[in-house]
Order: sequence, then structure tokens, then C-alpha cells
Amino acid sequence: MPRRRARALLAVALAVVVALAGCERPPAAERSGGAAATSAADLRYGAAPAVDPDVTLQPDVVLVGGGGRSVRSVTADGLTWRIDGRARNADQLAPGKVMFVTGRGVGRVLDITEDGGDLLVLIGPVDITEVIRDGTFARQGVTLDDPVVYLAGDPSWAEAPPATPSSFGRSRPMRAPLLAPGAQPVQPPPARDGKATTRAQGYRVFSSCCTNGVGAHFTYDDGGVRLLGTVTLLFQRPDAAFHLAIGAGTVTRAELEISGGFGIKVDFEGGIQDGRNHRKTFPIAADFSFPIGQIAGIPLSFTVSQTLEVATAFGAKLGTVKGGGEYSLAGKLGFGYANGTFGPRVTKQFQRRDSLLNSLTGRPVGVMGLVVRHGVRFTVGISAFLFSAGVFVELTTSYGATLGSALGAAYAQCRGVGIGVHATFGIGFRILEPVVKVINQFLSLLQPSRAPVIPPVPAESGPKWSKEIYRNEEIIPKVPACGHPPT
Repeated sequence: MPRRRARALLAVALAVVVALAGCERPPAAERSGGAAATSAADLRYGAAPAVDPDVTLQPDVVLVGGGGRSVRSVTADGLTWRIDGRARNADQLAPGKVMFVTGRGVGRVLDITEDGGDLLVLIGPVDITEVIRDGTFARQGVTLDDPVVYLAGDPSWAEAPPATPSSFGRSRPMRAPLLAPGAQPVQPPPARDGKATTRAQGYRVFSSCCTNGVGAHFTYDDGGVRLLGTVTLLFQRPDAAFHLAIGAGTVTRAELEISGGFGIKVDFEGGIQDGRNHRKTFPIAADFSFPIGQIAGIPLSFTVSQTLEVATAFGAKLGTVKGGGEYSLAGKLGFGYANGTFGPRVTKQFQRRDSLLNSLTGRPVGVMGLVVRHGVRFTVGISAFLFSAGVFVELTTSYGATLGSALGAAYAQCRGVGIGVHATFGIGFRILEPVVKVINQFLSLLQPSRAPVIPPVPAESGPKWSKEIYRNEEIIPKVPACGHPPT
């Protein structure tokens, strides 16, 4: 019995030693904070891709290991990614390759610089077929009720383009502002409250999404022109379904449908006092994203983004205009594409709830004209902000209002409104011209010394189709002198 007891105690002691040895150095993910740290990094920078037998990537795609844990920061414009130089496959990154570190960090490498132990990687946009050669991705019942809000911060693409291209000439290389450490602000961490406040071109924009709709409240005041308003694409607890099939680097089938009952709503006020008219067009620097998770190893997201355009046409140095309206449009939006054939899937349900024309009021000394254009884009795919690539539906609503002068109109004051709703369906990406110019000016500095030669970045890629959802124009009184409202 003593010998048996001794052998048992020895076995227990050895087991304890082995257990302690196994716990002495936990896995890297646990040493850095475990699943919680990995989840936080993935939430901020996107989830990592994985090798899957059902998907073939293009040969120049580099899967950088570690996912969000390998990312140190991203600049506000989304162009420069600081990643851990020791991450798996990071040493394979080179100009011309496609970096794929997370679902939000995907792009063509334009330049790369070492900084300590990190790599500063400047990327440009890529089409989804430049990443995936073969694969099929589908999901039903994607609910859109709890978005992750990604703020870009203060990106250059939210501001007006430079007055002259000389500031990007060879006398002032672009490498420094784009890649120098600390030269640009970085993106702030994401939030989960469905709200975002951003600034662009003098406008302060408060945007929200997505249980009852996606919209933006904007204000502008330069002392001479004051504007405020709210534009909203209305829906009720929407959900989405998609199917994307790629074979040999070509999209063979694509479908995207979003249901929820769509409507539009607008409220605006404008005034001028010794100011100048202007036209401002800019993307709202916030993405509302719904992570779908990995499908065949590819981390996909459903993302809602917005653009805004405001143009004034005030015919005097003093006056005000105010209006608002609401309309129902459609039960669902979407499209299908297969074997070279495209078909929209839109169920129209137009109904006027509050007339914009009847609400139009103001105290104009001269003609007061205002155009507000609101774009909402739904994308299922990869990458982030302007570079999002995949299957998309974009709905653009234009509101135009004209209020005639209150002076000298004894019999009637002209009032006119124009409303247009236009849908674009596509597969690929679309980015703004100012961003394209910045990237291509930078590329011109690298040629012809850089090999391989990288072609200029296009403003858009992939097929797209358009459909007019609604258009109407109303004028009171209907006389030639009142003309047509702007749209």
C-alpha cells in the first residue's frame, strides 16, 4: 500500500507539472488579452480572412495573418494602413500586390514603407473580382437593426479638392503627406449607437441608421448663407438577401434584395443675407456596417453609406425659403443578374403623405431656389468607406424647390417643386473624382522608376444599371412666367 500510494502521488505530481508547463506560455491570442482582445481588434479594423477550399483567390492576393490584431492604425482617408511587419506574409507585400488583412483592409498596394517594426502600406481600391477568382457567397435574412458605426474622422476626400493641381506636383512629393508617420489623423474607434456626427466643406452633418430609416441632418452657416435640413430614406426594420457567384474572375450571377417598405422625407430651411450661392457635394464620412461573418473564408459586411449635395440658386441678397414633404415609394429594392441578363426588382408603392409644394413658404425678395440631393448606398462586400466593393444598390433622391419673389406679385407668387428618385444597381466600386485624382497624381510620381507599372485608378469598376423610380414636377400657378423648378 505505501508503494502504491507513492506511485499515485508521483503520478499526480507529474500531471501537475505537465499542466503547469502547458499553462506557462499560453497562445499568442491569449497572451494579448484572449478572445476579448481579438474581438475588439476585429471590431475596429475588420475580421480576418481564412483559407477555404471552396474559394480561389487571385494569384497576387497576399493574406496577411493576424487580422485586426496585426493592424496598428488606419489614416482617416483609409489609404494608409500601419500593420505589424512581423505578421504572417507581411514580407510578401509589394507594390502591385493586393493586401488582404481584414474584411475592411483590402486594397491594391501602391507603395510601402518601413517604420520601425511596422509597415506603412498605401493602398488603392480593388474590384471584388480582383480579389476572388472563384467562389459563391449567399445569405438570406440579413437583419439591419444594430449597425457598427465607423467614423472616418477628418478624411481629405470629405473636403473640397485643391484649387490647382500644382500642390501635388513634383516640387512637392506626395509620399510625405501620405506615408510619413503622424502626418495624417487616424480613424477613431467604432461605436454601436447607430449615430454619427461628421463635418465636411463647412457642413455639420448628424446621420443615423437603421431601424426606421437612414438619414442626415445638416447645417451650414458662413454668415451670408444659412441652411439646415433633414433628408431621410424611410424603412421599417429592413432585411436583405444576396447571392454572388464568381468564376474565373468574372461575375456569373449577382442578386441583392432589400425589403422593408421604402419612403422619402425632407425638411429644409434656407436663407441669404449678402451671401454667395454655392454647390457642395461630399460623402458623409461614416459607414453603418452590419458584419455578416465569414462565408467560405471571406469576411463580408452589409454597409450603408451616404452622400449629400446642396446647391443654392438665390436670385437676391436677402430672403428665406422653407419646406418639407414625405412620400412612400416602394416595398423592396433590388436586382438580379445572371448569364449577361439584368433585371431590376422594385415593387413601387408611391403615395404622397405630405406635399412638399403645399408646405413651401418664405419671404423672398428675389427668386429663392434650392436643390438637395441625398444618396444612400447599400453594399454587400469587402473594404470600407469609398473603396467598398461588391454588390450594391444606390438610391439617389433629388429635391428641388423654387419660391418666386414676394415683391411685385400682386396676383400670385410662383411656387414649384421637383422630385426625382433614381436607382443604380451594380457590381464593383464607385469612388469620388477628388480621391481618384489624389491617388493617380501619386502614382505618376512613382512612374517609370517603379515596377511593375501600376495603371491609373478608375473612378468606378464593374457593370452597373440604372432605373428611374419616381419623377414629378409641380408648379403653382401653372403659367409660363413661373418656369420650372430645379432638380
